[in-house]
Amino acid sequence: MILEKKESYRHILPHFQQPGQSYFVTWSLHDAIPPKALARYSSELYMLKSQIRFLEQQKPELSEIEKIKQEYYSVRRQYIKAYDDLLDSDKNPEINLSKPENLEIMFGSLQFWEGKRLQHIAFTIMPNHVHWVVNLFDKDSAENPVYLQDILQSVKRHSSNKINKAENRSGTLWQKESFDTTIRNDKHLYYAIKYTMNNPVKAGLVSDVGKRDV
Repeated sequence: MILEKKESYRHILPHFQQPGQSYFVTWSLHDAIPPKALARYSSELYMLKSQIRFLEQQKPELSEIEKIKQEYYSVRRQYIKAYDDLLDSDKNPEINLSKPENLEIMFGSLQFWEGKRLQHIAFTIMPNHVHWVVNLFDKDSAENPVYLQDILQSVKRHSSNKINKAENRSGTLWQKESFDTTIRNDKHLYYAIKYTMNNPVKAGLVSDVGKRDV
């Protein structure tokens, strides 16, 4: 399936993409989070985003738009925390991405476009989800723009096929939705990397960054 290239698109969450940007991306296994678990936050985000667009078209006072934007960012932070807490609470997923065989598949999938369409900054593969800090090239060797939408589709498709075969299963492996945010500055990049590297410690899977407890 060929997806239309857009600067912004949405599933449940809005997504914004532009070639040549760095991103912090999280995606999870299909059954990692109940479908309706985050419905309230998703609904609030959608309504607030609609209000912002409406107000921008009406050109009201800047302070009015800023107030709605701050509310939007507050709900977004709540969404992220709830999302992460749900992911970390699932200690024994049916498909465990941290199994050696699945880790090897994920490494290969994530590294496939390295030096061709992107540059890795950091990534962590948790039992039921993946965190990835990545810098996308502006264009590939054929001078085609590089979109996050295409990269994620490629990584998910390749890893899904391989893991399904290794686990002797079929069907959907990944949730369609992913959470991605554009890296705004060096401070944002620092915290994205720190969060990615510390997530296994926060979830109680290891005692220290870079250490694999036995």
